Amino acid sequence: MAGLEPLYALQRAAISRPQDALVCGIHWELVRHGYRCLGTGDQPGPDERKSELLPAGWEANKEVYTLRYKSTDDAHELLLKAIMVEDSMILNVMDRSSQKVADVTLAVADYINPEHLDDFHKVYKNTEELRTRIASGIIAPLRGPAEKAEKEPESKRDMHWDENPLRLPPRQPMGTRAPSRPSPLSPFAVGGEDLDPFGGRSGGMIVDPLHSGFPHPGIDPSSGIPGRLPPGAVPPGARFDPFSPLGAGRPGPDPDHLPPPGYDDMFM
Repeated sequence: MAGLEPLYALQRAAISRPQDALVCGIHWELVRHGYRCLGTGDQPGPDERKSELLPAGWEANKEVYTLRYKSTDDAHELLLKAIMVEDSMILNVMDRSSQKVADVTLAVADYINPEHLDDFHKVYKNTEELRTRIASGIIAPLRGPAEKAEKEPESKRDMHWDENPLRLPPRQPMGTRAPSRPSPLSPFAVGGEDLDPFGGRSGGMIVDPLHSGFPHPGIDPSSGIPGRLPPGAVPPGARFDPFSPLGAGRPGPDPDHLPPPGYDDMFM
């Protein structure tokens, strides 16, 4: 609890009971969360100003400690009452700005060693638990929804489209080259294009000599076919089923050799 040690040293003369040390620790937790003490009592006094220190006379009543706080941005004003009930301290905190109320009950012996009030390094115990109780029981309930909202993790906002199988890939921008096709020679690529109408896979059931996976002489239909297609007739990257031989040495079967649909149907 960085910063509590000098505060404790400054208030050592006023700390005579275990509950005094606990109030001192609670005060510093409020300071750490952006609050400053205005003074004691329910009503404001003359010449009050926000301070990280405890005001004079804060420990006068050992049964009921009453302190007022204001946030550094002036958005919240708290009225804290620490009430001793046997060996426990009941913290009742009201935000006068929103009228919200928060309550926390602490067993003094769980956080204070009464026999070590003179030694700061031994007087407090279970400090992390105390900080958690104050943060979850007082700070969080009195904050507004906007203050409690957390930012969406970067990993969710920046997730790439291809990491989500339910999202469609973005369209290819105009003037850019179409992405290269994966090799259809994979035994698992058969029928892939027939299952994926968006063209993200390969391996259709119709033989495409230009994308058969075998070497071809680098024919680009988008540049035109002399005597058959003018340049630009086939969009770049489009699937193109030739309707006539494209030159000597072209691998694969000729699409014109495929039988017509229903050739073996006697009723056709």
